[in-house]
Amino acid sequence: MFSRRTAWNVTPNRLTTAVALRRERGLPLLDLTETNPTRVGLPYPEREICEALADTRLLRYEPTPFGHAAARAAVAGYQGVSPERVVLTASTSEAYAYLFKLLADAGDRVLVPAPSYPLFDFLAGLEQIEPVPYPCRLEDGEWFIDFEALDACWEARTRAILVVSPNNPTGAMLRTEETDLLLGLCRSRGAALICDEVFADPGAPIRPSRVASLAGRDEALVFVLNGLSKTCLLPQLKAAWIVVSGPAQLHDTALARLEIIADTYLSVNTPVQLALPRLLALREEIRRPLRARLAENRAALERILAGTAATPLPADGGWSAVIRVPREPGEEARVLRLLEVGALVHPGFFFDFPSEAFLVVSLLPEPETFAEGITILAANVKD
Repeated sequence: MFSRRTAWNVTPNRLTTAVALRRERGLPLLDLTETNPTRVGLPYPEREICEALADTRLLRYEPTPFGHAAARAAVAGYQGVSPERVVLTASTSEAYAYLFKLLADAGDRVLVPAPSYPLFDFLAGLEQIEPVPYPCRLEDGEWFIDFEALDACWEARTRAILVVSPNNPTGAMLRTEETDLLLGLCRSRGAALICDEVFADPGAPIRPSRVASLAGRDEALVFVLNGLSKTCLLPQLKAAWIVVSGPAQLHDTALARLEIIADTYLSVNTPVQLALPRLLALREEIRRPLRARLAENRAALERILAGTAATPLPADGGWSAVIRVPREPGEEARVLRLLEVGALVHPGFFFDFPSEAFLVVSLLPEPETFAEGITILAANVKD
């Protein structure tokens, strides 16, 4: 009686089972996979956030498919586009669902990067479309889109290319030449480019060869995704957005159809829409401690692993670090062995790395916890 699209294998993997058992036994655990910013001791301007949400206008229901005008204007100012390009959603996951409904029919394909966060398989499956991974290759410690492999993945039913910039977990940002090639492919083949920029930080410096944002790029139909979850470290407030760009006819048609999709759901709650302008105005105050935390933990990672068989890979941004380790005894065995001595990390295969052996750690944990966990990792990684 259940749909095929929800016929997932829900059997816990070995790592999940081992973590649960360790916690049941009350054994200490240094969690280097924590990515919830509200659980890692970062300071927030609590009074200002609460005041932003205490707006008596929330007592009135004024449904608007794309979101309240003031909220869209605030997002537009942040993204550097005009407000009519902005569509509010409850999350970037919902934004993907809207776009998959807009662009694809059952059985159509979207190309997704690998390595990347494994959420895409679920989001595409729920819309009955096929996620097809295209590889990013590692050369001299840096990640590049493999355009030859991407082209080989292309079929007549390909509707969109997904990119994540900065990538989660590699931290790689799109290069100028990669962006131009992607836009050219989408334009010439009648596909859309969906760029997930949730980990972008406009306040942080980037290399000249990297592209800060695709918002407003009109060479092809482009959808940029972002939201409060990472921009203001407020995942619990459930507000995100899509920025629509492209040639006029495609742009207008996309917005007309998105309006009907959004009007069907009307999912973004009124309090967060009313608060959104003030929350975005607080983003620099919120993000400063985050930047300091990421920099401190990154420095500790490189210091502690220096001279060991574990090598942190460079990153342009994001909240994670990728560590290359010896292939033996294999990622799963290594992660389970680290868990036995009290440190939890992710294996690379969780993110579809093309080969072994990689570990992924979050840079969010409190510095003492992070340094202790990386010290355990360093002591347990041998050539």
